[in-house]
Amino acid sequence: MVSKFVYKMFHEYYNRDFHLETVPGQINSREFGFVLFSEGVVRHKKFETNDELTTFLRKFVPLDAYYSCAYYENPEADMERKCWLGADLIFDIDADHIPTMCEQLHEEWMCSNCKFSGKGRTPNKCPICGGEKFDVKTWPCETCLASAKQETIKLLEMLMRDFGFSKDEMHIFFSGHRGYHIHVECEAIKELDSMARKEIVDYVSSIGLEASMHAPDLKSLEKKPNLGRNIKFLSSGWSQRIFLGVQNFLANAKEEDLRNLGLKKDTVNIVINCKDLILKGLRELEKWPTVRGLGSETWRKIIEHVVMLQSAKIDTVVTTDIHRLIRLPETLNSKTGLKKVEFSISSVDDFDPFRDAVAFKRGIVEVKVSNAPKFRLGDETFGPYTNKKVKLPTAAALMLICRDRAEVVE
Repeated sequence: MVSKFVYKMFHEYYNRDFHLETVPGQINSREFGFVLFSEGVVRHKKFETNDELTTFLRKFVPLDAYYSCAYYENPEADMERKCWLGADLIFDIDADHIPTMCEQLHEEWMCSNCKFSGKGRTPNKCPICGGEKFDVKTWPCETCLASAKQETIKLLEMLMRDFGFSKDEMHIFFSGHRGYHIHVECEAIKELDSMARKEIVDYVSSIGLEASMHAPDLKSLEKKPNLGRNIKFLSSGWSQRIFLGVQNFLANAKEEDLRNLGLKKDTVNIVINCKDLILKGLRELEKWPTVRGLGSETWRKIIEHVVMLQSAKIDTVVTTDIHRLIRLPETLNSKTGLKKVEFSISSVDDFDPFRDAVAFKRGIVEVKVSNAPKFRLGDETFGPYTNKKVKLPTAAALMLICRDRAEVVE
């Protein structure tokens, strides 16, 4: 049950502070959906203008607000009668899809069947009863969101360099929770079906990529070392990405990093001792170097690891779904009380979700916190808390309440 305090704050935001600065293109061809406080899910809504949509939000105060990536002839009709006209290309980069060390500290799960619980990444099956349903508690920490931002930067680079999308065709958003959205709006992709979008997903995620096809025939190099002098990498696409990625990985690799690839001790020593020679060959000659003792299997493991590092971790289902509802910009996320906000590609490095997406900047609220890790909002740091009453700024209190980790002290 959502608390009266959450409704009060959401009502205050939509009626005092809400401004829809990023208006979805062709708004009257979109389907809108909402999760309302009292009525639950409402879908198949249509709005003719920005003002009409804003009036609805102020009147009905949604927990969450969404609009379709798709354009329809009849947005209000049932799915069978909507008449699909096309769709934007949407990417969702979420911390849930990115392994991080910090998840061991703040991710909690409990089997819905036997109530066995644990910390860290949720298993596919319960280790006790084999159940596959879990109650999960996550947390939008700075490390998780920093990882999501790096994946977003990688994806942006691919979309611009490899697909040729311009900055004007792409919009980048913080989702208000644990990740980022990239919306691509242009005629070239509008009518792509799900299978075509799956090809884009496979490319940016390196699904099905044969790393060896983007490198020289390593076995031939072992037999004819001079062959490497005549082999150049392609200057675009995954070939170049692998070429530059190998340089970056080797330049920063420590013994432990190489051992984690499954390389033997002698091989690791050769890579470390010959690192400067290898990098010189790659950087100055832009050709694949040959080093005695480093065979095809070693390079294959390095290249496959680089491919994993260079691929973008996205929610593949979101991109291929040509009817997807995506969160409406400038609306509040019910999981945090933060806003979904747009920022420019040029400012991606400086964007701070815990500062730039804060909707409530006034007031103090006393709450009883059951359990919360240390966290930051704006310039202030809070917690950790366990079964403690504390007075917090409204935004911090709201986040804890939305995460079901605190309640207002009456």
